Amino acid sequence: MGNLPPAVLIGGIAGLVAVVVLVLGLMVRARSRSQAWEQVKDGGASELLPAAPKARAPAAPAVPAAAAAPPANVFGRLVQGLSRTRNQVVVGLDALFRGKKKVDEALWGSLEELLVTSDVGINTTTRLLETMRAAAAREELEDASRLRLILRDEVLRILTSRAGKIADPSATDGPLVVMVVGVNGAGKTTTIGKLAARYVAAGNKVMIAAGDTFRAAAIEQVMVWGRRAGAEVIRNDADSDPAAVAHDAVTAGLARGADVVICDTAGRLHTKSDLMEELRKVHRVIGKVQSGAPHEVLLVLDSTNGQNAIAQARQFTAAVGVTGIALTKLDGTARGGVIIGIAHELDIPVKLIGIGEGIEDLRDFEPEAFVRALFDGESESLGRGSNSASEAAKDVERGIVVEDFAQDTGTPPSGAGTG
Repeated sequence: MGNLPPAVLIGGIAGLVAVVVLVLGLMVRARSRSQAWEQVKDGGASELLPAAPKARAPAAPAVPAAAAAPPANVFGRLVQGLSRTRNQVVVGLDALFRGKKKVDEALWGSLEELLVTSDVGINTTTRLLETMRAAAAREELEDASRLRLILRDEVLRILTSRAGKIADPSATDGPLVVMVVGVNGAGKTTTIGKLAARYVAAGNKVMIAAGDTFRAAAIEQVMVWGRRAGAEVIRNDADSDPAAVAHDAVTAGLARGADVVICDTAGRLHTKSDLMEELRKVHRVIGKVQSGAPHEVLLVLDSTNGQNAIAQARQFTAAVGVTGIALTKLDGTARGGVIIGIAHELDIPVKLIGIGEGIEDLRDFEPEAFVRALFDGESESLGRGSNSASEAAKDVERGIVVEDFAQDTGTPPSGAGTG
């Protein structure tokens, strides 16, 4: 090799290096493909095939969870719905009095804070504490636990003084006309649907006026509830005059022999005078169609609004003469103590309470049952009422398809009705 020219020698070395590199590259590639194939055989991912599912041990047969049976009676449902308020007020009282034997200013201060934070309200809390202090002094109480019973009795007395019943169709000449008012989101539409279902279940022919013509999908929502309740719905086009819808509904109720006509209205802020004037117009139009109507002006209040609900009640009463209150969403708040404040501060009877979103979750307000559920309800039966999802699921069984109402601008499916 020593006689070879330098150029040839260098070229030979370069060629040898190239061969070595090529062989090494082939070996590495072969090893990589071997590993990839092993991965494929084992179910792993590779550039050739997606990952195959790993073999799994057979799953144990699913054991269906036992569904919680709803309480069989009305009181059980009431206890369910008031669970959050009870946990705030009564459980708080029990914790406050537990181990305390001395009635002192520290105890009164803690009690005042508990009642105010439960939205009983300053004025009502002051009244309750004055009554309790007088009773404690009169009885010369030394055991703080006795205050719980005094509070229970005073709450019952306040609530009983403002209890009332929703109007009875048999007491009117012609259909009973119920005008339902309230701010947006208070639960007017669902309350109307549940109220219609109650009247239908009692054997009455019920019509609903879809008077909230401004809110998106409000008419369709009323029609769904009308189908659920078995009530006829009188409707008009979106953005039409709510007073005209109410007029048509009451006129149809008179002509068709309805027992009850429930008039929905657009939700509005109680602080807007122009919007409140529209409610006055609806009220006047109803009265022109049927003398003495509306027989009931039902204000729907959201209990989660707390003390603001009292301000709403005052404004709506000034505008259209509210005759009764339906307090909704008691199942979704720990501030249900507002019902005590409403009963104490307003000369308006609380007639209905909502303790869930199921069609059966609208109850007559019965002070004794309310206080029993709030103060004496057994903890193991506490929970919540039905929710909107479970109610919507039942629509499948009822044959209700929401899209049918959204697309229909003419005659609703049977059971929903039109004007």
